[in-house]
Amino acid sequence: MARLSAELNRFFFDEVRPEQVTLVSILDIAGERIFGFLFVLLSLPSALPVPAPGYSVPFGVVILILALQLVAGRQRPWLPDRVLKQTIALKTVQGVLKAGLPWLQKIEAVSRPRYTYICTSLPGRVVIGGAIALMAISMMIPIPLTNTLPAIGIFVTGFGLLDDDGAISLGGLVLCAMGLMLTSSILIFGYAAVRGAIDLIKHWMTGGAAVGS
Repeated sequence: MARLSAELNRFFFDEVRPEQVTLVSILDIAGERIFGFLFVLLSLPSALPVPAPGYSVPFGVVILILALQLVAGRQRPWLPDRVLKQTIALKTVQGVLKAGLPWLQKIEAVSRPRYTYICTSLPGRVVIGGAIALMAISMMIPIPLTNTLPAIGIFVTGFGLLDDDGAISLGGLVLCAMGLMLTSSILIFGYAAVRGAIDLIKHWMTGGAAVGS
């Protein structure tokens, strides 16, 4: 099966498409990899260093629905017709993919089927689905810093699921754990305290670099 980056490039750039696209129109790309495909695709806008605004909450809701189905043991996901037929501007999708495809290709370069039981066994899929569900909830919290890292965790974990690469999914689960700690810290200690700590670390790092030079 062709690499996902090649399939997305063909579908959105090489072939002629209407100005508005729907989720249901691109599901054929996924084949049997549909859960991983949807996690990667829906988390990509929020996982980028400069995320597209307005997608974290609606895409987080859809990811949560999918993750709960993965936990429940479904082999094929179900989504409401309203979600499947919701239109997105082609130019918007192309803009996100131009920024995201290089990152996707970097993961593809090291991805291969390994430790497949992590992605295919029921216990493994329950753990993956549970972690992604928590990250989807974090994506929906309207507080700065609670979107990007959880979305990256979903993206990497979902890509491992897509390629049956348990090693990459484990790496994604580590990112999910980091996202959970970050979101929890922000909710417990407040955004200002966490922001101040991050600024302090940045100042220390840049100061250390200046001294070293």
